[in-house]
Amino acid sequence: MLFRLFILLFYFACLPLIGQQLLPPIQNYQLLDYKGGTKNWDISVNEKGELFVANNKGLLHFNGEEWTLNKLPNNTIIRSVENIGDRVYTGSYEEFGYWTKNEFGELGYTSLTHLIKDHTFTSEEFWEIFPSKDGSVMFRSFSSIYTYSNDQITVIDPPYVVSDFIEFNNKLVVAAGSTGLYEVVEGKSVPLPNQELLNGKTVNDMTIIEGQLLIGTKLHGCFLYDGTSLTPWSAPINEALKQHQLNKITLLGNGLLGFGTIKNGMYLYDTTSKQQKILNRESGLQNNTVLSLLLFKNQLWLGLDNGIARVRINNPISYYTDYTGTLGMVYSIAWYNGKLFLGSNTGVFYFEGNQLQFVNGSQGHVWDLRVVEGDLLCGHNTGTYKVTEDSFEQVSDIAGGYQMIKVPGQTATYVQGTYNGLAKFQKLENGQWQVDKIQGFDAPVKQLCFETPEVLWVAHPYKGFYRMNFKGTGYGEFDEIQEFDHEGAPSEYNVKLYNIKNTIVLNSEGNWFAYNPIADRIEKFDAFKDYNNKELLFFDEEYFWFVNDENHKAIIHTNLKGDSLLVTDLPLRERLAPDSQKVVQVNDSTSYITLTDGFAKINDPRLKQITSEELPVPQFVVLYDEEQKHSVLEESLEIPFRHSESITIEVAASEYISPNYYYRLEGPKEYSEYSENGFINFQNLPFGAYTLKIATSGMENSISDFNTLQFTISPPWYFSWGSFVLYAALGVLVIYLVRRYNRRKLERKRRELEEQLKQEQHERMEKLEKEELANQVKLKQNELASTTLNIARKNEMILELKNMLVMNKEKFSNSQRYRSFIKKLNSSIEDTEDWRRFEVNFKELHEDFFERLLKSFPSLTPKDLKLCAYLKMNLTTKEIAPLMGITVRGVEIHRYRLRKKLDMDSSENLSNFLITF
Repeated sequence: MLFRLFILLFYFACLPLIGQQLLPPIQNYQLLDYKGGTKNWDISVNEKGELFVANNKGLLHFNGEEWTLNKLPNNTIIRSVENIGDRVYTGSYEEFGYWTKNEFGELGYTSLTHLIKDHTFTSEEFWEIFPSKDGSVMFRSFSSIYTYSNDQITVIDPPYVVSDFIEFNNKLVVAAGSTGLYEVVEGKSVPLPNQELLNGKTVNDMTIIEGQLLIGTKLHGCFLYDGTSLTPWSAPINEALKQHQLNKITLLGNGLLGFGTIKNGMYLYDTTSKQQKILNRESGLQNNTVLSLLLFKNQLWLGLDNGIARVRINNPISYYTDYTGTLGMVYSIAWYNGKLFLGSNTGVFYFEGNQLQFVNGSQGHVWDLRVVEGDLLCGHNTGTYKVTEDSFEQVSDIAGGYQMIKVPGQTATYVQGTYNGLAKFQKLENGQWQVDKIQGFDAPVKQLCFETPEVLWVAHPYKGFYRMNFKGTGYGEFDEIQEFDHEGAPSEYNVKLYNIKNTIVLNSEGNWFAYNPIADRIEKFDAFKDYNNKELLFFDEEYFWFVNDENHKAIIHTNLKGDSLLVTDLPLRERLAPDSQKVVQVNDSTSYITLTDGFAKINDPRLKQITSEELPVPQFVVLYDEEQKHSVLEESLEIPFRHSESITIEVAASEYISPNYYYRLEGPKEYSEYSENGFINFQNLPFGAYTLKIATSGMENSISDFNTLQFTISPPWYFSWGSFVLYAALGVLVIYLVRRYNRRKLERKRRELEEQLKQEQHERMEKLEKEELANQVKLKQNELASTTLNIARKNEMILELKNMLVMNKEKFSNSQRYRSFIKKLNSSIEDTEDWRRFEVNFKELHEDFFERLLKSFPSLTPKDLKLCAYLKMNLTTKEIAPLMGITVRGVEIHRYRLRKKLDMDSSENLSNFLITF
């Protein structure tokens, strides 16, 4: 164990100095991003900020959102590129020409080599393209210079290797490899005077500074030439350029020069302060070989041997990044004795010049660095220490110094949260620190703040928060610990505490609460209601620093009254550490932010100046529907409805790094949203005319001027004019058919009504006839009944007379006379005329009764038929007897016999049978 400790101490004592600097953010584009070749030989930018790169695989085009690789017809390597006006000129192997955009923003190539007359290429590659002041374009190979003007090409064939050229003092100056400089006059080369120092030195690049020609050589640094004399450049950086093989030079403005090297990346040199910064692999570049470079509006583009990089010069946020892993994750920063100290998970470090050095003995996890009473105290996982550049002296052995705060109203007295409760720190008059553990609370305390000198709030990482009262004035023990579990109280997990303008403020699960001392309750904190799901990093009397949720990681600098600044620097957003980020304000103009692999320095005035700069207006690139792409240059852009289910509009603000956009769609359906990329998609838009307005969104949610695109989604076929004409024709046809149908229906109804009327009339006539017949039948029935009754009465009277005669037979003296009377009476009873009349009337009512009866029962006699007729008339036996001239008994006997003939059962009613027959 002692051996391992010795090895660990030896390791930290022997840590190498980390020579990293605070640098502007570097945005790298890898091979997988731009999908081209490795080497990027030359770079050019148009006025909109679109990038063109001469790449091993062809011409790369970057509009700020999307990379496009454009290949030459012969697929050769492109060595040079230059944007001039609306053309992009490129040079390749025995080939040069220009590219222009079509209506869709795609580049098409036009060769110029066919214009060369009386000249043969000698395996030439064109390494440089130069726009001359006279409007011509010059292409340089190592053997010749080709000038393109007015659709003609002239060739200059100097007798030396051409390594560079430039226009200086209205002269075309050509670098002849290692043999010096020449002026080309009317196709002839004239050596410049007094340039013997360049003999044997290969000239790589030239630029003009302060009226002099700065000449860069491959291995011998830079020289200054004023037109008459040549002198070595005396800048301190010249030695580094000799050592690391200078390749390219560019002017960066404000006295800055940029030097691209083969071995050590990019040098940024301030000619005023003589200070330099190095952008190389150790500081974030993908490799150290800079093949090309270009400055465009504070953006430095670097074409590397493998990859492309973009650096924002004069960025308000600069970064220190530890690529070695030695520093680790930074948890706290402090400014002490003119030096910046860093506390990380590996120990304490400080800057000595540009070198980051380790404080010996500080290895371990550092939670807090704080300048207290003139001492720099370090809250460490093994205790609390007093730190200087050369010492790490233990002040307290209580493990885990999370946070230390001053006791209000007390002199040199502080309370610290630790792994096992709280500790009191008091600085004595002799400069020593007295540390005592505060009794009554032994849980870990990560955050704490005072409500009053006697009331302390503490937060446990997992068990919640407590309001504690000190016992007495010695701050050595608690006599009351208050917890809050009422309805609406914050969750207990990972609560953060703050004393903001004498108000205890809590953050729990993204929500803000405050303590109400009058109600003794925790309530919602309305002042921070717009900052839910945001962590408070730092605050002073006026401003607050919030960090946005984990998806965006933007920092908001606000005074809660409308003065708000949104910091959305991409490297900052990518490297903030959730729940561990911290802002340390050193003075009114400088703040530091801890990062996962270093820290960021913010220049507050410069940041506010950047936000006030004019934002670029984004450009529309192309519009895609589901089937094809459309040119945004069209005056009337119409999209077929069948292809409009998904519409994507590509926009770009090429000159802005990682732009956000604000767009507003006006039309039948409206949208208004922010977008983090340049591909805006709309789904299932209804047909109609639309206006899309797009603007670039800045750091403070400010927006640029709008660019406008109008397009129309044509109606579906069933809503087209042709369809409307068809609908109208169909409508007319339907109306005609309906009218025709109605007329036919009306005619049919009329006929039906006529037939119905006829039928009703016929029925009425039939009814009348039936009623008349019924009346006649009834009349006949009455007549028949009357006749029958008359006959019955007559016969009944005759029978009475006969009976009287029979009873008084002896009173007749003459028997002959008696017999004569009896015979006449019998004859009257059996009068056939009466029956004939009855039969006629009966047949009129029941015309086929006798026929049907005889047909069914042939054995019936006329007397039987007569009885049947009387029974059908529903006459009683008593009424039938006189009609037949027999007695009632005779009628019953006759009925009995008739029943037998009709084969009727005794239970059946004879009269009913005959009535219904």
